[in-house]
Amino acid sequence: MPKRKSTMPTVDKREKKVSESDHNQTSEKDDNAEEKQKDELANKVAKTKTNTTVIDYFSIKPLIKAIDHVRTGICTSVEDFHFNKTRVRPMNNVNHIPKDSQTILYWMSRDQRVQDNWAMLYAQRLALKQHLPLHVAFCLVPTFLAAPLRAYRFMLKGLREVEQECQQLNIIFHLLTGQAEKVLPKFVEKYQVGTIITDFSPLRVPRQWVENVAKKITTIPIVQVDAHNVVPCWYASTKLEYGARTIRNKLHKNMDEFFTEYPPVIKHPHTSPAHHQVKPTDWQAADDSLQVDRTVDEVAWAVPGYTGGIEQLESFVNERVCNFALGRNDPNKGAISNLSPWIHYGQISPQRALLVIAKLRPKFKEACDSFIEEAFVRRELGDNYCYYQENYDNINGAWDWAKKTLNDHRNDKRTHVYSRDDLEYARTYDKLWNASQIQMIKEGKMHGFVRMYWAKKILEWTNSPEEAIEIAIYLNDKYNLDGRDPNGYVGVMWSICGIHDQGWRERPVFGKIRYMNYDGCKRKFDVAKYENKYSSL
Repeated sequence: MPKRKSTMPTVDKREKKVSESDHNQTSEKDDNAEEKQKDELANKVAKTKTNTTVIDYFSIKPLIKAIDHVRTGICTSVEDFHFNKTRVRPMNNVNHIPKDSQTILYWMSRDQRVQDNWAMLYAQRLALKQHLPLHVAFCLVPTFLAAPLRAYRFMLKGLREVEQECQQLNIIFHLLTGQAEKVLPKFVEKYQVGTIITDFSPLRVPRQWVENVAKKITTIPIVQVDAHNVVPCWYASTKLEYGARTIRNKLHKNMDEFFTEYPPVIKHPHTSPAHHQVKPTDWQAADDSLQVDRTVDEVAWAVPGYTGGIEQLESFVNERVCNFALGRNDPNKGAISNLSPWIHYGQISPQRALLVIAKLRPKFKEACDSFIEEAFVRRELGDNYCYYQENYDNINGAWDWAKKTLNDHRNDKRTHVYSRDDLEYARTYDKLWNASQIQMIKEGKMHGFVRMYWAKKILEWTNSPEEAIEIAIYLNDKYNLDGRDPNGYVGVMWSICGIHDQGWRERPVFGKIRYMNYDGCKRKFDVAKYENKYSSL
């Protein structure tokens, strides 16, 4: 996830912030107030009372068993849990479950996990209340925003684990092929579904899926649960927030209501004849059906699924969190969490990661505070931006001051101009930039600090801000496992259009957009070491 405020040392020390509006005027007093705000929020996260006294994640090994132990210590099932219905909102005008309903359906989309999933928990809660079987359906489309084989296989292998866990819990999993608006109405009729529960994404295409299904299915309730954010996106704020400073207090205000432990999804007690009729998913057929770029293949370091994600969290806790505060902006340190692929696919819950890391604050205060800022404040700020700003992936999503300064410098002479192919295959004069692109191609993940440098150089080396945004999003989404994500769009728009930032000293091409350069990176980390590690494709 992009680190914004912490990147300021890489800017030329002679630069000064410039006043652009009431929103971006900053002072030492403001900075101190924001640091106090961050500390208060992190302290509150660490000390929040959970629903159980069994909160020791570290006395049982491995972490996945400790989490199971914590979860089952809360209550016997979600029926006994005080479920916060503010997480839920209706998507159509139907309020009553038909009397002849035979099942409840969780239409899984963004949050591809069984446990630690508020949408799944709400679906089971409703199914238990109605004494009905519980089904889960995922609608697989053959192509999605140019996602390559690398992305699809990571997702499909995670869903395979979902299916296996559902089988153990007497929940039927269905992998449906095609657009949801086409396949779900037939599914609802076949299984006499009483209610559809789905999860939440702020992005344009998934939102359209939900809207289209709600238009097609008008005889049963369709509800949505934000299972991705700690504070539901629409509840945290009713408007587009200017930056972390403006959303942080709103998250602080509401987190007591939402930052809780999770109850368990239990073995479902209600069975239907359909349990014996549904065949296991043909995962090879699903793979064969994809219409994707198969040249961008899987990476070895990232094991997909909930189990792989919790193992990555455990390795962060045991091996890297101690260096996170000071080393997270150094790509040579290996200090970052590396959780973004699993969070992007909803294979692990950000809230679970926060619950675990918060318990380490007495020992690693600065590291935990930094993680809370990134995984809570900045991540939920990203969802806010994409939800309330329809132009989250183009220059019209920038604030007026940024659009003006970019337009003022639109015709500035570029020292270098590269084509998309030159950039994609790392054919620039800049060895650091080439190394970052090579890392992304090979590993499916670029270190967050160099990703900012990478995007800003694309602005410097292309003919227009529009072209820069288009190329940055294309490359990010093609190669990064966490592509096509709110934080990816925000990272590009922060780097190129200055969203969630303020104006800086004016310079060619960039105007007043924050500038990053090679020398600034050299002051931050051993650039030559990073270049040598990723020297060729």
